[in-house]
Amino acid sequence: MCHVIVTCRSMLWTLLSIVVAFAELIAFMSADWLIGKAKPSSPEEVDNRTGGSQEPYRPTLGIYGRCTRISHMQFSRRDTLCGPYAENFSEIASGFWQATAIFLAMGIMILCTVAFVSVFTMCVQSIMKKSIFNVCGLLQGIAGLFLILGLILYPAGWGCQKAINYCGPYASAYKLGDCSLGWAFYTAIGGTVLTFICAVFSAQAEIATSSDKVQEEIEEGKNLICLL
Repeated sequence: MCHVIVTCRSMLWTLLSIVVAFAELIAFMSADWLIGKAKPSSPEEVDNRTGGSQEPYRPTLGIYGRCTRISHMQFSRRDTLCGPYAENFSEIASGFWQATAIFLAMGIMILCTVAFVSVFTMCVQSIMKKSIFNVCGLLQGIAGLFLILGLILYPAGWGCQKAINYCGPYASAYKLGDCSLGWAFYTAIGGTVLTFICAVFSAQAEIATSSDKVQEEIEEGKNLICLL
């Protein structure tokens, strides 16, 4: 018989697992890893209201995507164009970024799998006498290691030609040059920290769902068990 067991700690772990997976996925897909050096407006880019030039803009560069501004001369307006600059894996700008993409993708795949499984832990707490919480916690720890490797390798690619085009001639491995780090990089770091927190907290979720109080309610014949 399936017993639906909901505790404060298990629900918190489930929600945090889902948030971490989505945060890492969004960061990976974003082009806002590097914010390039400011580029001056071209003569045709004139503000119709003030007659002056628009503010300089800063293009952004991701692991495999980028955002830049294109001008429509006849309409004197600007559009921001975002999309992948690499049509396939081999066209990613740096070998280090290729390695970063592999490690991050592996970590995110594991996190998304755990997030999917975590939803069902309310009904199923063990498989083959192994606690799902402990197995998921172990997988989250492994995913965290993959994410760390990816984030360590990413700055080593700042010396590639693509990064130099965005960050100026002084950009090199682990040196930003004229660039600054975007929100996607910080989100990936924050998600990595939360991944390890999830891995540790999974043990608390397992303890909460196998406590004596839960066993007492199961023995009383309750199918829905909610505990703080």
